[in-house]
Amino acid sequence: MEKSVSSLHIAMYPWFAFGHINPYIQLSNKLAQKGHIISFMIPPKTKSKVEHLNRYPDLITFYPITFPHVDGLPSGAESTNDVSSSSISLIMTAMDRTENDIELLLRQLKPHFIFLDFAYWIPKMAHRLGIKSMFYSVVTPAIIVYDLCPTAYHNLNGRQFTETDFMKPPPGYPDLSIYFHFHEAREYLCMRSFKLGGDMLFIDRLFISLSNCDVIGARTCREIDGPVADYLEKEFGKPLLLSGPLIPDPPSDPLDQKWVNFLGQFKHGSVIYCGFGSEVILTKDQLQELLLGLELSGLPFLAALRTPLEVDSIEEALPEGFKERIGGKGVVYGGWIQQTQILRHPSIGCFVTHCGWASLMEALVNKCELVLLSKRIDHFLCARLMGNTMKVGVEVEKGEEEGWLYARENVCKAIKIVMEEDNEVGKKVRANLAKLRQQIHREDFESSYIDDFSHNLKTLLA
Repeated sequence: MEKSVSSLHIAMYPWFAFGHINPYIQLSNKLAQKGHIISFMIPPKTKSKVEHLNRYPDLITFYPITFPHVDGLPSGAESTNDVSSSSISLIMTAMDRTENDIELLLRQLKPHFIFLDFAYWIPKMAHRLGIKSMFYSVVTPAIIVYDLCPTAYHNLNGRQFTETDFMKPPPGYPDLSIYFHFHEAREYLCMRSFKLGGDMLFIDRLFISLSNCDVIGARTCREIDGPVADYLEKEFGKPLLLSGPLIPDPPSDPLDQKWVNFLGQFKHGSVIYCGFGSEVILTKDQLQELLLGLELSGLPFLAALRTPLEVDSIEEALPEGFKERIGGKGVVYGGWIQQTQILRHPSIGCFVTHCGWASLMEALVNKCELVLLSKRIDHFLCARLMGNTMKVGVEVEKGEEEGWLYARENVCKAIKIVMEEDNEVGKKVRANLAKLRQQIHREDFESSYIDDFSHNLKTLLA
């Protein structure tokens, strides 16, 4: 390949969940801004939902990929958002069955690189076609290296293991403040046996993708993930390129008037925003514990939470007498909400988050304090990273065995720590968060990461 290549042609094939698709589109926009050509492979109905995010249609082209028939997969289902949790594996099965179509398309497009995450068969295919492959992670490398690095993976594979095996990181792991509590390790143990797409274990799918690709990429920066990034690069013996956190662009759409009216009632920095993303669904008991904790804080709040599966509407899930007690000081909303715009509103002073990586990156560029209440496997380690390592937020205490049980007092306690001006722990957390924000808002911060990312990709072609 010519050393003098000025613009790259990169194909994208992310896992078909919006929590993966959207960051891949964000990265595509950042790379297109530098003049690179992007071919984005995506199912047709999903394509129509994200086309508006394409800021460079002259450089970014969406190529519709039609799903083959898979027994049990509802007609028209194309992403994890279209199916219940029990059918998510079938989305991966459908993606795996597009292998021949993807190969035909790659032969036509002839890109320099293809970026992937869960489609483990792509690196070998790309190698046959003379295309470089990158495993691009949309989450912190702290999750990948916890037990997917070769040392840990081979030590654990092929033998019986227990929760205790996962309550501390593997030997050599650079950050001992990142770990699982017992109840989290129990969930992680179940996840390790989860099959994603046919008979392939999820954990094996990731390891094969990481092992066979030419280069690893991650949506983070050295200011947050420097030590674990170095550890990951050393363990896999291949380059790791950091794209930066892909700071969201300022939203073009104004905040809905109903939220403008509600938030406008309260003073600057006084409102709690609680958002758990589009895919986290709490049980009715968990949702009630969370809401009672918000009520206990005495502060106004806006909570955007999905309706628990046990009930038909978010109103049915509210604690008894809750709506009457909170009056106009609180809103619980069960639909989609403009989180980026909400976080930018001057009345928002605290963000109670499920610790999804995308939500954390959105929060880091706004002036809200962080209360960390993780619910899923990858979110547990994100909470440790932000709460223990970076000390830029306060994690809600959870029971070692039972997790969320009796959470309301701890939710309230964490909120008060970050919101009360005279709280000594809160002062340190707020100072750390302000310092990190200052680094991220540096004028050349993002462009320098994308420039280095692009330069290193070109170097790999030489």
